[in-house]
Amino acid sequence: MKKLVGQVTLEEKNTIQALFERRNGLNELAKILTADNAELYEKLVKDLGKTSTKFQKWWDDMAAKYNWESCQGGNWEINFDTCEIFLVCNNSCNCNK
Repeated sequence: MKKLVGQVTLEEKNTIQALFERRNGLNELAKILTADNAELYEKLVKDLGKTSTKFQKWWDDMAAKYNWESCQGGNWEINFDTCEIFLVCNNSCNCNK
């Protein structure tokens, strides 16, 4: 199930989109980088950790700010074109259907 639960500002959308793109880029880099270059590998791991933390903090902050509906086992996703936020529930969620 996918349900519209809110919308964010353009500035807020730009923040999460930049973090999303950075995290995806770092994940792709992690696939090709080996631990042979320990210094670069450590930088990648640290950057990926920081970016993932910022990414999750954005979702936590926006959920608190806008009081989005949530459900156990569900997650939110954003439509970058419209700034709309959707709650995505799997079949095991106990949310209102």
